Amino acid sequence: MVFGEFFFDLVFYDLPRAPRMGEEVKTSSFARFPGGGVATTALVAAKLGTPTNIITRVGRDAPGSPEWQRMLEGGVSTEGSEIHPRLPTAMTVCAAFAGDRAMITHDAINAHLERFFEQPAVQKQMRKAAHLHLACATHSPSKWTAAVRKLRKRGLTVSGDLGWNPELFNLPGTTSLLSEFEFTFPNEVEAKAMTGEKTVEGAAKKLARSVRIPVIKLGPDGSLAVRNGKILRVKSIRVRPVDATGAGDAFNGAFLHGYLAGWSLEECMRAGNICGALATTAAGGSAAIPTERNLRRLMKKLR
Repeated sequence: MVFGEFFFDLVFYDLPRAPRMGEEVKTSSFARFPGGGVATTALVAAKLGTPTNIITRVGRDAPGSPEWQRMLEGGVSTEGSEIHPRLPTAMTVCAAFAGDRAMITHDAINAHLERFFEQPAVQKQMRKAAHLHLACATHSPSKWTAAVRKLRKRGLTVSGDLGWNPELFNLPGTTSLLSEFEFTFPNEVEAKAMTGEKTVEGAAKKLARSVRIPVIKLGPDGSLAVRNGKILRVKSIRVRPVDATGAGDAFNGAFLHGYLAGWSLEECMRAGNICGALATTAAGGSAAIPTERNLRRLMKKLR
C-alpha cells in the first residue's frame, strides 16, 4: 500500500542549457505522466510483480486522464482514493538538464493529508496490506504517529520517503514517527538537510537513532544503509541519464518489492540502484523499469 501525494508531471528534457530567469529555453522533448512518490513507487513495484494499491487525493480532472489510466493499466489499484470536488490534481513542471532537474509544484490538494490518512475508511483499507509506504510530507507528525502505530499493531510494516521537506526533521514528534519506520529513503542532499550533518555517513548514523534501517540514495554512486550500527554500501550500474525525475521513487518501488519478496538488504538495495538508474534513461520514473526476470539478471552482473 502506498499512501501520499499524486501529481501530473510535465517534464521538459534534452534542454540545450539550464533556464535562467527572464529567458526562454526551447526543447522538442516533452512528456506528461503520473508522478510523485505514490505513482512511481506503485508502478515500479507492480511491474516487478508486487500487488500494489495507492490511496491518494486527486481532483475531478484525474479520472479519465491519461495519467490516471496509466496507473490502472500498470496494474495498480486505486481503491480508497478520494476525488476532491473543488481542487485540481497536484501538478509539477520539471526541467531536466545534465542528469538533474528543477521542479515547480502546485499542490494545494495535498494540504492536511494527515486528516485524510486518519479517516476510518482509509485506515480500514490499509489494514488489508502487508506493508505501508508513506510518500508525502508528514506535517503534524504526532497525528501521523498515532495512526501509523495502530497499523503497526495490526502487523503492517511501514516505510517512508518524506521528499524535499528538511524542515520536518525539526518538528516535535518527527523522531517518534521515524521510529515507527522499518526504512526511510532520503537522497544524500535530503539526508544532510534533515540531520544538519556535513557527511552522508554522519547523516545516516544520525537517522539510525530513529529509523530501524535508514537507506540513503546516492545517485550514480548507488546507495548506503545503516544496519546494526554498521554502514553498508552497494554500487549501481552506469547509464546515460535523460531525465532524473522519479528515479528515487523507482528505487523505493524496487527496494520494497525485494523486501516483500524476502530478499536480503543488499539485494533490495541492488534492485533499487538498478531501477533507479534505469529510470533516468527515459522521461518519467517508471518508463524504463525491467521485468523481475531481467532485474535479477542485472543484479547478478552487479555482484
